[in-house]
Amino acid sequence: MSKKHQGRNRAQESTSAIEKMYITMRHLFNRGFYKPMGVSGETLRESLLLLRPEIYGSIAEEKAELNGLIYVIDRLPIGIEECRFINLTSDEGYGSSHFEVIIPAKRRRNCYRIDEEQMNIEITRGRSEIYDILTHLTFLFIESHKISKRVLMNEKGDTTRDWIKLEKAVTSTTKLNQKEREVAITHTGNILGRTFEELNAIYPKFATKAQPDRLLHVIYWLGKLAIEEVIKNTKRTVTFSPVLRERLGHHIHGEAWAENIKNVLVDNDLIHRPTHIISANLHSVMNTLFTPKALGALVRKHEIFTVYEKLSNEANSDLRNKINQLALKEGMIFIKDKSGTNIDVQLFDTSKIDLKSSDLNISKKAKDSENPIILVMDYAFGEQAYETIDELLKPYGKKGESTHLNIESVSIMGKAGILEGGKGDIMIPSAHIFEGTADNYPFENELKKEELEGQGVDIYEGSMITVLGTSLQNKELLKFFHDSTWHVIGLEMEGAHYQKAIQAASKVRRSINPEVKVRYAYYASDNPLETGSTLASGGLGTSGVRPTYLITRKILEHIFNQ
Repeated sequence: MSKKHQGRNRAQESTSAIEKMYITMRHLFNRGFYKPMGVSGETLRESLLLLRPEIYGSIAEEKAELNGLIYVIDRLPIGIEECRFINLTSDEGYGSSHFEVIIPAKRRRNCYRIDEEQMNIEITRGRSEIYDILTHLTFLFIESHKISKRVLMNEKGDTTRDWIKLEKAVTSTTKLNQKEREVAITHTGNILGRTFEELNAIYPKFATKAQPDRLLHVIYWLGKLAIEEVIKNTKRTVTFSPVLRERLGHHIHGEAWAENIKNVLVDNDLIHRPTHIISANLHSVMNTLFTPKALGALVRKHEIFTVYEKLSNEANSDLRNKINQLALKEGMIFIKDKSGTNIDVQLFDTSKIDLKSSDLNISKKAKDSENPIILVMDYAFGEQAYETIDELLKPYGKKGESTHLNIESVSIMGKAGILEGGKGDIMIPSAHIFEGTADNYPFENELKKEELEGQGVDIYEGSMITVLGTSLQNKELLKFFHDSTWHVIGLEMEGAHYQKAIQAASKVRRSINPEVKVRYAYYASDNPLETGSTLASGGLGTSGVRPTYLITRKILEHIFNQ
């Protein structure tokens, strides 16, 4: 009987496309520069179009992808669409120059507009950040050429009436009134292959105070540079600075970050105390510890989770300030990052906290030197998780007189995509699988599903996949991980990197307690298997408050009761 030949399915094609993208990006980085819409960028473009990630929606169709565009624009510096030259650099001193720092709305990275044509983006968070930027730029430039195809009438560069009208609106020196704006939106809709209604709905999401008509501006400049690439062959270029290429992978930023934290611990005589590391945002632990005392009157009137929701509202900065002031009074030390990792840290000396006023289910321990230190670090980004935790868990001091840190537990709370359930649900991982490899990291998770049940949030337990980039996932690939014997319940970007560093420090190097406790829990930011539920469809809003604080409270109860 002849063996039946089976063609590759979409999941296999997707895996291959992701692998090809990462090999290509590493090659281009080593080369030092490339032209995204030239021959050198062809593999990246083809792979992204083959992959068709959920986050980029209709990237492979003729019509423009609006939700994907807002997602990408929020993560790149304002003005990037105007720049022909994009230079990825290390921390090379631009912070002390006259250049104004530009920080994207949804990514903590320093960017500098060097001149009309050049944008510099500072890379201090490792390879994951480079992959993130290059993927977003590839999407942006593919979209820009969709615009040029729709407006160019011939090889001489003649354009459609719609384009001429858009150009007039964008280059106008006077502010557009409502009628002029709607006329411009109509022409832009024709250019993008989208309805007036669709553009009108997304228009405010692009707007800033300085640029209320930013959508028109972005579309015009993307199209303008794409037209110049086609007509004049003036290709956009991405370069990687020699210093960045030399420094990458050497933990320069992570080492400086960890050293600074250990110095603060030594200066405050805390280096020998039992220490619990928590990777989370910089408000939930502080709010959980101090809200009942700082906002006693409010807590007596409302359920605690209602108070947490109020604290998440930007308008209630006065409430947050009260908590912050109490935290500082009761022993919190805030360590502002100066290393370039963009990871700030809070240290809580629990011997100074009034635990009697806490509403947590904890044993009220006597105040002594054995009361733990809680070290809360802000979120790392992708591979940066390995660099930072690896350096933090190393002994303090020089060879021969080094001090091992007394690390009792490491807890990781983060956002992740969920593959069953929806936004706001909680995932408790039992293992992390590293995408694109056979590497897997099973562990004993101290957090259990049953501990969090019955609180109005669905809880899922199982393996989770650490992806190379959330912007590269598509439904077929995620369905494979979910439906196969891997039984994956969600995807995120840091878990395997954290666990790799923890296992190396505890089991191999023995620089921390081999029996160190680990706790992982994630709350769902999106479900990429559901249409309209990807990260590009918008944030969590208040639906993320309850799961965030449920996890935080449970982690703290474990720490105080272990």
